[in-house]
Amino acid sequence: MKDGIRRFLWVGLGVMVILAGVVRATYRPLLLGPPRRVMSINPKVGVHTRLTDEVEPWKVLKSVQMVREMGASWVVEYFPWGYYEPKPGRYDWTHPDMVVNFAVHEGLTLIARLGYTPKWARPENTTASYLDRAHFDDFAAFAAEFVRRYGDRVPYVIVWNEPNLSQEWGYRPVDPVAYTDLLCRTYRAVKKVAPHVQVLGGALAPTLAPPGSEWGMNDLVYLQAMYDAGAGACFDVLAVHAYGWTFPADAPPSPDAINFRRTELLREVMVRNGDTAKPIIITEGGWNDHPRWTKAVRPAQRVLYTLQAYDMVWKQWDWALAFCPWAFRYPRAARSYQDYFTFVAVDFTPKPIYIAVQAYTRGEISPTLEDLLSLWAMGE
Repeated sequence: MKDGIRRFLWVGLGVMVILAGVVRATYRPLLLGPPRRVMSINPKVGVHTRLTDEVEPWKVLKSVQMVREMGASWVVEYFPWGYYEPKPGRYDWTHPDMVVNFAVHEGLTLIARLGYTPKWARPENTTASYLDRAHFDDFAAFAAEFVRRYGDRVPYVIVWNEPNLSQEWGYRPVDPVAYTDLLCRTYRAVKKVAPHVQVLGGALAPTLAPPGSEWGMNDLVYLQAMYDAGAGACFDVLAVHAYGWTFPADAPPSPDAINFRRTELLREVMVRNGDTAKPIIITEGGWNDHPRWTKAVRPAQRVLYTLQAYDMVWKQWDWALAFCPWAFRYPRAARSYQDYFTFVAVDFTPKPIYIAVQAYTRGEISPTLEDLLSLWAMGE
């Protein structure tokens, strides 16, 4: 009997040793080497990554390496509040530590998008986009803790995402006054901890929603309502979402159209409110090349329009710091039109748009159809 117990204990110990070895092998720190630097002729090229749900360190590192190799200097990444503060005042920075360390090592300027309400900060049977005034200070406190930890490496933070859409405002009627309150509380909390960190407000969805719509509010109207509520004193940079849908990059802006240059109309709102000194960062946008989606374009058009947009932001919009289209890569396939926004497939295969942007940032091609055709003819 004693021999049987002894053998059982030794077998158990052996299993524990093996498992410990597996854990160490799985989570062994990656060797990064010396810090890297982005090489690009256009310093305003960026992209919106989607590393939030990527759990494998080598895939996170591979993603930011490929961003650098594409010639993008700017990265927008989502850091969900609900992931990192599962209980009030208890933080888990394991995953954001990895993302920030890898991105900074690759020489990328990181813009942190903050949002996603934890369960403890919202009523039951509500979505993670629901945040009421009773918990605005909790979000502000989280943002302050975020910049306390990362402010020396993450110089920009975005307060919430697309609050002018009901879906992103907890499926409630949108409220620019309430969002301005959230923005101002967060701004003050961030500046108290890290005065140098730039706070981005807005991140509004481009929409033509009519007055009283249950789905959202026109972004031009919403931005003016923010100013009317005092938002001008509560952000350093305006975050803009600029989707081109079926229009070319140079299609003229119009209040009744959603295209890339609608950004200029948002800029006009800023100017009318005396905010000419503040810059804009396009933190989301671009084109989609799904073969059957009504808002998509052909693959070659997507590539051409994207290059033209990068070039426009660089050479014509001196008030814009960067253009960061959605989205570089997803951790897993969406199996919908969303997959056709990406620059790189789930398995890291570069798409034509990645190859073209890389050639553009290296100065090998200009944003013209002729240069793109020559690029493809060379077998790229």
